[in-house]
Amino acid sequence: MKTLTMPRLLGATALCGLLLAAGMPAPARAADPTPVSVGLIAPMSGIYARPGQVMRMGAEMAVADINAQGGIKSLGGAPLKLVVVDSGDSTEKSKSAAQRMVADYPDLVAGTGAYLSSFTLAVTEVTERAKLPMLTLSYSDQITGRGFKYIFQTSATAGRQADIALPIILELAEKASGKRPKTVAILTDNTAASLSSVKAMKDGLLQKNNLELVVDETFTPPLSDASSLIQRVRSRRPDLVFFLPTVISDAKLILEKMNETNVRIPVISFGIAIAEPDVLNTVSPQLLNGVMSAVANWGAKGQEKLIQRMKTEYKEPWMTQNAISTYGDMWIIKAALEKAGKADRESVAQAMRSLNEGPTPYFPGGELKFDDAGHRVGASLTIIQWQNGVPVTVYPENLAIAQPIWPGKK
Repeated sequence: MKTLTMPRLLGATALCGLLLAAGMPAPARAADPTPVSVGLIAPMSGIYARPGQVMRMGAEMAVADINAQGGIKSLGGAPLKLVVVDSGDSTEKSKSAAQRMVADYPDLVAGTGAYLSSFTLAVTEVTERAKLPMLTLSYSDQITGRGFKYIFQTSATAGRQADIALPIILELAEKASGKRPKTVAILTDNTAASLSSVKAMKDGLLQKNNLELVVDETFTPPLSDASSLIQRVRSRRPDLVFFLPTVISDAKLILEKMNETNVRIPVISFGIAIAEPDVLNTVSPQLLNGVMSAVANWGAKGQEKLIQRMKTEYKEPWMTQNAISTYGDMWIIKAALEKAGKADRESVAQAMRSLNEGPTPYFPGGELKFDDAGHRVGASLTIIQWQNGVPVTVYPENLAIAQPIWPGKK
């Protein structure tokens, strides 16, 4: 076989130029595979912007990792292309953003979002009509309770989380203090996920766990003053306070007012508002120490490299559920695309419905498999606790980074 010398190479180049000038096609070359568009719709502005930005970080990390490993192999190595849409900070803005998303990006094959359950409920009314498969970490039981076919919930629902968390928290309290809690206060905002958790408690979980509800208060975020709420807690002296905020400023007000009025009662939260990094901008680590929260997901044992990347690449102090879950969602979309072998919505949705990938490394409990309603099969939760200025995973044991402590106990 003859070697193509420089004169021959120049001659070949000149020949191609002559062919093009004469209107004849040049020799064909393999085209790069078309990128596959996947969406993230989450708050990038307004009072919930910080969690939305963290979701974007998780999505960007996953897309980079998937593309670095060869993209979607069943589509010839097609890379993922992330499309980010700002849902805004209200249900009305979220619905409008979803309408723009499906109109402006008709090539989207799947998406994830939208942080608050209230936003997710609004967004998925639109994406369901567009037959766009959507993954979500949002907790509300209503999300997968509407008979929709294109919504997939990776978290345990709010009601299920409360069912799992209450016995664990009570057992921990009894072991640490020698006394089982008997009375509780509930302080909750009126967002969908918070109300779902509270509804499950009131509809039987408190009675099932022999707990008496002595304070029951619902507020609209953001709070301007927590004095009246804490005064009711102070007057009734419950054994536990279940606190369900979604805005950091509300968490700050409640904890500061409890400290100011010398209300020394263990605080158990649901959701991550109490554990966002920005909490430390306004609340001291001493005030937070011992506060627990039941969350759908969190950076845990086995994810140390991802957590370190968050710290290095994005200067984040830890990996919240918004980052790790959105990271995991991109891998679910990849798995569905590989199974589908087609970059279209219906094929991806059908593939998601039939996924059966076994245990998943990015979500607590269960499998990478969805039931007919769109619930991830066997989904559990993590319990995190503020210890020495950092919210760490303390349950389940196989994912725990630290041992739990009971507030007030050394």
